[in-house]
Amino acid sequence: MALPAPRGPVSEALISQLTGPEHAPVGGLAVTATEALAASDDLLLDDDVQLALFLMYELHYGGLEGVPDTWEWDPRLLAVRVPLEREFEDALRHSVPQPVATRGVSEALFALVGAADDGPGLSAFVERTATAEQVREILACRSIYTLKEADPHSWAIPRLHARAKAALVEIQADEYGGGRPERLHATIFADALRGAGLDDRYGAYADHVPVTVYTSMNLMSLFGLHRRLRGAIVGHLAAYEMTSSLPCRAYANGLRRLGFGDDVTDYFDEHVEADAVHEQLAARDLAGSLVDAEPHLEGDVLFGAAACLAVDGRLWGGLLERFERGESVLRRPLT
Repeated sequence: MALPAPRGPVSEALISQLTGPEHAPVGGLAVTATEALAASDDLLLDDDVQLALFLMYELHYGGLEGVPDTWEWDPRLLAVRVPLEREFEDALRHSVPQPVATRGVSEALFALVGAADDGPGLSAFVERTATAEQVREILACRSIYTLKEADPHSWAIPRLHARAKAALVEIQADEYGGGRPERLHATIFADALRGAGLDDRYGAYADHVPVTVYTSMNLMSLFGLHRRLRGAIVGHLAAYEMTSSLPCRAYANGLRRLGFGDDVTDYFDEHVEADAVHEQLAARDLAGSLVDAEPHLEGDVLFGAAACLAVDGRLWGGLLERFERGESVLRRPLT
């Protein structure tokens, strides 16, 4: 991924650190990060801190252009990341109510998702009302996660056992095309971007998307990269899969209404059927089996699901509000 432009002093100091001499002291970056945390009014909507955290996490994925891979596990950089993560997690736990299961974790997940369905959302807007340009803006926002779809959840595979591991691998195998590289969900989404006249390079719209895109991505990375949060990443995946099938059907209908071709609708058509199956696997075989084996993780599973619904609800609901006001959702126009 090419490095985006900074969005404040922390991301500016981080980019300077990562692209400068490898052994340069990181004290300035650490001080800047500490000051930014103290000054932030809402960490979940802090452009600067969320972009900086995203870039630190990106070192664990495909890496950053011009940045040595040795930064991935550099203890000096990790020492800067730890307080950012701690404050990010604290902000999440203060803003997301902790659900309580009364009839088992699977039933609690279905109840949680049902309670979060508060009427027509962005997918319904796309199905009935959105313009082609608005759809392109949505696709650009989705590209930050979807061009590496499933990767954050795959961190959990070696941390699970028995039935839970098998269920997660089954879900992820579908996400990665079932052994067919051309059917990786990230690949067919890249096809959709090209078909819509957009750039399919990973990170091409990093400077365009709103902060909520990075908050959503960082939520997955935080849960996926920490073994102690393995219950939360399982809950996140369950909620993600359980809220995907019907919206994807609406997206596909809207894309056809606007005259987009099969190369654009294919990604959403694929998820209508796949995610209808995945929601049962994720809620019962994955989350249910994990809690059966490790009952103390039930609260984390439900917290991960609630955080997914809250953060992604804020992301896509925020886009809908901007569209309904006749505004662009991007920081800069598409070209």
